[in-house]
Amino acid sequence: MAEPERAAEDLRFSEALSELESIVAALEGGQLDLEDSLARYERGVALLRAGQAKLAKAEQRVTMLMGELDTVENEDTDPA
Repeated sequence: MAEPERAAEDLRFSEALSELESIVAALEGGQLDLEDSLARYERGVALLRAGQAKLAKAEQRVTMLMGELDTVENEDTDPA
């Protein structure tokens, strides 16, 4: 029995990207019927959105960390 699909948001970024790549390959292969193509396309859109959200969150974290680093560097150079 096939394992049920996990929600796109629950996948690690690398897992979502790998699944998205396989979906693209299947769609490009042209061997799926219309219903399967639509289902795969919908799953791909969900994976894409989840991946974009994870990237945006990672970018926010990096920006925050860079701000903290700048603060520490400024404290080190400020004469007391």
